[in-house]
Amino acid sequence: MKPLVAIVGRPNVGKSMLFNIIVGERLAIVVDTPGVTRDRLYAECEWNGITFDVVDTGGIEPSTDNEILLFIREQAQIAIDTADVIVFVTELGTGVTAADRDVSRMLLKSKKPVVLVVNKSDRTGEPDPGLYEFYSLGLGDPIAVSAVHGHGTGDMLDACVAAFPPVTDADEEDDRIKVAVIGKPNVGKSSLINLILGEKRCIVSNVAGTTRDAIDSRVDTPYGKYVFIDTAGIRRKSKVDDRIEKFSVMRAQLAIERADVCLIMLDAREGVTDQDTKIAGLAHEAGKASIIIVNKWDLIDKDDKTMDKMRNRVRTDLAYMTYAPILFISAVTGQRVDRIFELVNYVNDQSAMRITTGMLNNVLADAQARVQPPTDKGKRLKIYYMTQTGIKPPNFVIFCNNRDLFHFSYQRYLENQIRSVFGLEGTPIRLVIRQKGDTE
Repeated sequence: MKPLVAIVGRPNVGKSMLFNIIVGERLAIVVDTPGVTRDRLYAECEWNGITFDVVDTGGIEPSTDNEILLFIREQAQIAIDTADVIVFVTELGTGVTAADRDVSRMLLKSKKPVVLVVNKSDRTGEPDPGLYEFYSLGLGDPIAVSAVHGHGTGDMLDACVAAFPPVTDADEEDDRIKVAVIGKPNVGKSSLINLILGEKRCIVSNVAGTTRDAIDSRVDTPYGKYVFIDTAGIRRKSKVDDRIEKFSVMRAQLAIERADVCLIMLDAREGVTDQDTKIAGLAHEAGKASIIIVNKWDLIDKDDKTMDKMRNRVRTDLAYMTYAPILFISAVTGQRVDRIFELVNYVNDQSAMRITTGMLNNVLADAQARVQPPTDKGKRLKIYYMTQTGIKPPNFVIFCNNRDLFHFSYQRYLENQIRSVFGLEGTPIRLVIRQKGDTE
């Protein structure tokens, strides 16, 4: 296992900005509003040839009655408990606050190595006299850092690496399937991941938009190894009226791009809404293998036809995703949740399927014999051959005499013929039409 570094501290001291500098990507939402980073956010980084994971946490408010801030404290405590090294971020301008002292007591109790960082030390040269006040926390030498300008971060990372446990035989990097759990707010995304993980990894609350960042959770099961990505619920554009919410929509879209498989979660009580259609469309357009998860099935009054009726409604409303399997679950009772792993493995394999050119052209010849290519004003479409050029999703190039004659309806017909022979269930298909004379 790679070492884990947890970045903790009270709200608004610059933890997320520091996290972004360490990782080298803008993964954490950075807004000057306390409590923006609500869940733990993981990423992998490397320093001096050593690879480790780093986790950004919500700001710790040691004494608070606010529900979300209590959640943040709980999340930070889990990160502290699991980390090998803790980076405690404070702020030069405010000096040592009562909250800093409370946090330092939490850290001292953990018995974990702590790297004390004094952020917003933007001045270079001689150390600011205010830096010495932080010795009073009893956590060793403070390191002056500027997350805005980046200086001091090298010293911080050197201190982290020096505190790592002794290196054992490194685990081989496992090839995990990345699964993005997407859907509108409150369909049960975090509840599902918490059930799968068996720990309270993501904040579960009936406050819409609670999960603001996309959270990576590694899980090993008898079915295989996975990374589950819990995304912020995507709301209708009309309701995206603040900067934080806009970032969250963008983050969910990025999570889809990173994923191998998307679980598109619906609320069984609501069916497919316009927003669900748009969210599913993001996965479809990104070319991701997908499974449609109808959650809260335990709350539905059922007879022997209820499931078939719901399945038909989903197929009608998501007509462009007829390839995606549909699974009815309850994230509360665990009903059929184990089936998710089997389907994830299946659709992931389907999206990575490679088909030989010979087999494709046998299907193409048979399809043309059944239904002749279209004609227009006496000109007939001639299809020469087809070949596969990529996977995830399967990409096929078809060479013909005139692309303008290749009507969309005939493309759809050929796609259906390919699916009828090779399956490709759970994955979109990309068809590229090229005509004689094309250079690319």
